Amino acid sequence: MDFAQIVQTVALYAIPVLFAITLHEAAHGYAAKHFGDRTAELMGRITLNPVKHIDPVGTIAMPLLLYFATAGAFLFGYAKPVPVNFGRLRNPKRDMVWVALAGPGANLFQAIVWTILLYVLAALSVQEPFFLEMCRAGVLVNLVMFAFNLFPLPPLDGGRILVGLLPMRQAELVSRVEPWGFFIVMALVISGVVGNLWLRPLMMLTESAIQVLLTPLRMLIL
Repeated sequence: MDFAQIVQTVALYAIPVLFAITLHEAAHGYAAKHFGDRTAELMGRITLNPVKHIDPVGTIAMPLLLYFATAGAFLFGYAKPVPVNFGRLRNPKRDMVWVALAGPGANLFQAIVWTILLYVLAALSVQEPFFLEMCRAGVLVNLVMFAFNLFPLPPLDGGRILVGLLPMRQAELVSRVEPWGFFIVMALVISGVVGNLWLRPLMMLTESAIQVLLTPLRMLIL
């Protein structure tokens, strides 16, 4: 594998990934505080300091190992989850949905912002490939995080949303999956089920929706 290519890839993705992880986790903390749980705030986790959200294994070691092992064909990682005590929320079952949505919502917002930056660079006739590719990386990273985290299986955000929306009996059954949820998700990712049946379709749909949403801006500045 070309070492220069590795360095270039890391340089392109470093800033988008740090922003994507940091704002995702901070959004969970801000939402939890808004709905009555100050656990993350008291632990100093409601912050835009990326160091507070980086997991040495999940954020650094695992993605690098997978990148080298698969020649960049497969990447997976995770950040240090912001602690939320759902029992302290004013309305735990309802508010859990909003707290869970806050993280993917932050990624959707960032995907929109990176797309706008692409439009602005094009309007200014900026031809520097590094900046253009970084914006594309920002869109891709956030679309991946948005779609993947919405997969409806605990402990992912989509699983918590599902638990919050289901009737109590069904919600309890789904929540029992959480101790094994990570391993189930990993198995589904490796088998291609998540990528083919969930991730790619939702990413394509979301990207199309962003393009439609920003059509007036694109027509105005391009």
